[in-house]
Amino acid sequence: MAEDSTGRDGPQVAVPEPGLKANAIGFLDALVIGLNSTSPAYSLAAVLGPIVALVGIYAPGVMLASFVPMLLIAAAFYYLNKVDQDCGTTFSWVTRAMGPWAGWLGGWAIAMTGVLVIGSLADVAVTFGLLAFGLDDWAANDVIRQALTVAVILAMTAICVIGTELSAHLQDILILAQVFFLLTFAVVAIYRTYTGTSTLEEIEPSLSWLNPFGAGGAALTGGLLLGVFMYWGWESAVNLTEEVENSATAPGKAGLWSTVVLLVTYVSVGFAVVGYAGTTFLAENAAEEEAIFAVLAHEVMGGWDWVVLLAVCTSALASTQTTIIPASRTALSMARRHALPPPLSHIHPRFRTPDVSTWWVAGIAIGWYLVVNQISENALLDSLTALSLLIAFYYALTGLACAVYYRRHLLESLHNLLFIGVGPVVGAALLLWLLVESVGDMSNPENSATGASWFGLGPPLVIGIAIAVAGVLFMGYWRLRDGTFWQERRGVVDPDLVHGRKS
Repeated sequence: MAEDSTGRDGPQVAVPEPGLKANAIGFLDALVIGLNSTSPAYSLAAVLGPIVALVGIYAPGVMLASFVPMLLIAAAFYYLNKVDQDCGTTFSWVTRAMGPWAGWLGGWAIAMTGVLVIGSLADVAVTFGLLAFGLDDWAANDVIRQALTVAVILAMTAICVIGTELSAHLQDILILAQVFFLLTFAVVAIYRTYTGTSTLEEIEPSLSWLNPFGAGGAALTGGLLLGVFMYWGWESAVNLTEEVENSATAPGKAGLWSTVVLLVTYVSVGFAVVGYAGTTFLAENAAEEEAIFAVLAHEVMGGWDWVVLLAVCTSALASTQTTIIPASRTALSMARRHALPPPLSHIHPRFRTPDVSTWWVAGIAIGWYLVVNQISENALLDSLTALSLLIAFYYALTGLACAVYYRRHLLESLHNLLFIGVGPVVGAALLLWLLVESVGDMSNPENSATGASWFGLGPPLVIGIAIAVAGVLFMGYWRLRDGTFWQERRGVVDPDLVHGRKS
C-alpha cells in the first residue's frame, strides 16, 4: 500500500491537472474580445485606401459585400460550438467532421496567422502611439521602434497568461477608447463634408455607394480579398468558449454579433472618409496603407489629430493581445489531443491559462517579426498579404465542416437546411473562390509590396506555400512520432442540440 499525501498508508488518488478557468468572462466580454481581435481602426487604416483605389466611391458597398461570407461562416462557428465547446474551434470541429488530417491543417493555419500578424500589429501600436505623443523621431528610428514592439508583445503576452479576466477588462477599456475616437473622427468628417469645409476634394455621400458591383466584377474580386482581412479575427470570442459563461451558445453569439457591429463601423467610417477626402487622395495614397490615417487625422481634426492616432494605436494594441488568444488556445487544444507536443497543453496552476503555448506563440511571432524586418519593411507587408490565403482556407474548412457534421439533420427542417447547411457551404464556396483568385493575383511579383520575384512568384504566395509545406512536413513527422491523434474517430451530433433541447 502506498502512502497518501498525508504520509499515511492508503490508495493513491490521481490529482487532475488544472483546466482552463470556466465562467471567467461573460457574453459582453467575449463580444468585445471578438471586436478587438479584428482591430477595426487599424484594419480601416490599412485597407480603406487600397479598396478605394480598386472600386472608388463604391468602397462602402464592397465592405457590405465582404460581410456576407463572414456572416455565413460565423453561423457555422455558432452551430459547431453548440455541439463541441473546444477552444481549438476549427481544429476540433474539422477533425470530428472530416478527419484528423484536415483538422490538423486547419489548426496549423490558425496558429500561423497569429505568428504572421502579431509583430505587425504591435509595430503599428507603437508607431501610432509615438506619433500621437509627438515622438516622430522615435517612430522613424527602426531600433527604437522594434525594441518597443518586442516589449509590447511581451507585455500583452504576460497579460494573456495572468488571466482571462484581466485580458477582458483591458479589452473593455481599449474598445471604448477606440470606438469613441473613431466615431468622433467620422462625425467631424461628415460634418465638414456637408458644410463644405473639407480641405480635400469632398464628395457628397450617396446610398448608391452601397452597390458592390458599381465598379465591375474584377474590381469587386480584389476588394473582397481585402475585405476578408478587414473582418478577420472575430472568432477569437469562440476560442474562449471553455472560459465563457453559457459556453454552448454565448461565444457563438458573440462571434455573430461581432460581424454585425463591424459592418456598421466599417460602412459608417467608409462613408465619412470617402466623402471627406474623395477618391483621388485615397487612391494616390493607397500604397501608404496604415499611414493614410495619420495624414487624414491632421486634415480632419487639425490639432486634435492625436485622437485618431490613438484610435489606431489602441486598436492595434488590443488586437496584439487578442490575436494571441486563438493561436495559443488552438495550440493547447492540439497538444492535449497529441496533435502537437504535449508540453504545449500545460495550464498554469494559478492563472489557469495556457502559459506554455502562449509564450511559444509570442516567441515565434517575435522571431518572425525581427527576421522579416531585416529583409525589408515591405517584406513584412508581404507576409501580411499571405494571411488571406490562410484565413480563407480555415474559414472555408469550418463552413464545410458544419454541413458535414450536421449532414444527417439538414433535411429535418428548413431552418437546418438554410442556416446549418446551405449558408455555411455558400460562405465556404465564396472563400474558396477568393482563395483561388488570391493565388492567381499573388503569383505575379508586381502585385507584391516589394515588387521582387521569389522563385518566379510573388513573395506573399511563396510565404503562403512555405507555411503550408512546413505544416505538411511537421504533420507527417509528428504522425510518425506520436500517432495517438490520428486514431480518433469522427464525431456524432447529439440530436437534442440540433433541436434546441439543450443549451
